[in-house]
Amino acid sequence: MRNFLRHLNTNVSDAERGASFLAGAYFLYDALGKEKKSGIEAVIAGYLLYRGISGNCFLYNAIGKTKPDNRSRNVNIQLSLVVDKPREEVYNFWRNLENLPLFMEHLESVESLNDSISVWEAHLPGHVGTLRWKSEIVKERPFALLGWQSLPGSSIENAGKVEFRDAGEGTELHIVISYHAPGGIPGESAARLLNPVFEDMVEEDVRHFKWFIERDYNF
Repeated sequence: MRNFLRHLNTNVSDAERGASFLAGAYFLYDALGKEKKSGIEAVIAGYLLYRGISGNCFLYNAIGKTKPDNRSRNVNIQLSLVVDKPREEVYNFWRNLENLPLFMEHLESVESLNDSISVWEAHLPGHVGTLRWKSEIVKERPFALLGWQSLPGSSIENAGKVEFRDAGEGTELHIVISYHAPGGIPGESAARLLNPVFEDMVEEDVRHFKWFIERDYNF
């Protein structure tokens, strides 16, 4: 096995290899954890684990890429949804950041230090570790807009905003999240690879939010 790996062309950066391994662990955990096992996710998990261990990517080979690429890029995720609750109620619930772990499964906790700064702790995909960082609310229009960004020196650089608009008797939310993975520019390459995993997590969290806030729950 070692001889086989030694002869493979390494065209995946160290950061991408680590990200592949984490993503593979996540998909394997998700595939095996379901009551109805997912063969597709198991195959994806196997390929990502191979990619992380070997440093070789079949797709990169197909397009003639022979060297790792660490060019810097942001990762951006945009989501929209409508919830059947008044805009003021939806905004007030989201504005209390300590409510977020109630529906965001990848968030372990959010602790408000004051009215604008909070400490966030989140699970990595597959629960292989955690990240902890400080975030600050930098834009706020009550019942209309909430924007935040991580503070300098945080383990992960991220920023985002949520816009709240009337939609009949409900509320339309537009959510934008931009981030860099840990590790600077090499980490950004890893973030691009993990983007589908992270986007799935965010979309699942948003679905949980809609279900959670539409219940008869006393805030």
